[in-house]
Amino acid sequence: MIPGPFSYHRPATIHDAVQLLATLGDDARPLAGGHSLIPMMKLRLATPEHLIDLHGIDGLKEIRRDDDRIVIGAMATQHDLLASAEIAGSLPILHETALLIADPQVRYMGTIGGNVANGDPGNDMPALMMTLNASYRLEGAGGAREIAATEFYQGAYFTALEPGELLTAITIPVAPAGHGYAYEKLKRKVGDYATAAAAVVLTVAGGKIATCRIGLTNVSETPLLAEEAARLVISTSLDDATLNKAAAAARAIMSPAADARGPVEYRKHVGGIMVMRALQRALARAR
Repeated sequence: MIPGPFSYHRPATIHDAVQLLATLGDDARPLAGGHSLIPMMKLRLATPEHLIDLHGIDGLKEIRRDDDRIVIGAMATQHDLLASAEIAGSLPILHETALLIADPQVRYMGTIGGNVANGDPGNDMPALMMTLNASYRLEGAGGAREIAATEFYQGAYFTALEPGELLTAITIPVAPAGHGYAYEKLKRKVGDYATAAAAVVLTVAGGKIATCRIGLTNVSETPLLAEEAARLVISTSLDDATLNKAAAAARAIMSPAADARGPVEYRKHVGGIMVMRALQRALARAR
């Protein structure tokens, strides 16, 4: 099908985009990469009267280091992340994850801002942002605010974005030197959402895990931070018993839907396996 009729707007500044959203209200939708919105419009599941194209706004594709943090503009594409030496050197797990998203055609257009702002539980970046302790800059007619990624996701496709707000940038602390990381993703085919996926970032001191964060993708209606699973591996050398305990703790917070990727118990089972694999690979890298 083809989309319904709409008016097209291409603002040159964030201020102009925010003003358009405030003026046009619920009849307007911002357009980033379009991989979620355009298919919905073609199916007439979304029928906005106005599209606000963000591609003309300077600075929204910037990737830069600011002291001990990396700032990524919301319109940076997955390809931009893969091409960035700063990302490869400072946040290699972000590079690894971007490489697992869909296919090259999608990565050339799909933006990190769209991936994290949409609230789609199948997207890879939200759980990773929670794992990396990222924060989002939201800008609206009332000004700008920062919100932690861990506080942003409230339900499937439901986030802390207020009407008229745009997510304009993502700020991530630089990972410490010598840290270990891994993103493990099981999917049926190239381009599919994860059946289950897990992100791990950890550090090691004295041969034992000193810090650990674990994020889970597509095993609930929101991305998850597996805090108990991470707590169980700290101060251990990650023996088999600890691995199994961590996987069990991660499975305990999962609530995936049964779908074409498998029944609930299968998706929880492979979710635990992704956690175990990510922990093992992250530890090997840290050592």
